Amino acid sequence: MLEKMVIEHCAPTLAGLKTGDLFNYNFEDYQNAQESIRQLSGLLNKRGIYLEVLFEREKSLLIYVYRENKLSSDLSCPMIREFLENQGYNSTDIKTALALLKRRIASNITKTGFPHEIGVFLSYPLQDVKGFIENAGSNCKHCGYWKVYQDEDKAINLFRKFDKCKQVYHHLCGQGSDIVKLTVAS
Repeated sequence: MLEKMVIEHCAPTLAGLKTGDLFNYNFEDYQNAQESIRQLSGLLNKRGIYLEVLFEREKSLLIYVYRENKLSSDLSCPMIREFLENQGYNSTDIKTALALLKRRIASNITKTGFPHEIGVFLSYPLQDVKGFIENAGSNCKHCGYWKVYQDEDKAINLFRKFDKCKQVYHHLCGQGSDIVKLTVAS
């Protein structure tokens, strides 16, 4: 079940089109859920993909699926690094940045939802992340996988690409392709 959920929700990341994706994983047994995540992560790590639990609820886990090399590159970008420093991130080290993101999610999720900088961990253009913050989520030009404040045409083309990717991966999964075969190696 976890494998199918990752394919369904994270196809653009598996295909190498995005740095990362998020999804909510509902479970009955916590130990089994953790073991499933550990096993799947072990399979995908060989392809440069990692699964990280960002937030836990009683019967669900918020899972971040990401490409380590892309996340490292994104966090090293001078503009993103400066933005994250202004948000309180003192390190571009993946583990350190994800640990802070987890703490910020835990402290914000019940009050204001997700910390807005999460967009840079999901390949949202920095201008759109900043636009969302500056406009408090209003006045966007287009709404798709994220709210678009700058290059609407480019974003719409990306959204179409992501939709097509999800459609193809769903079809291939239905025909029996496993997640390792569907994951483009980094």
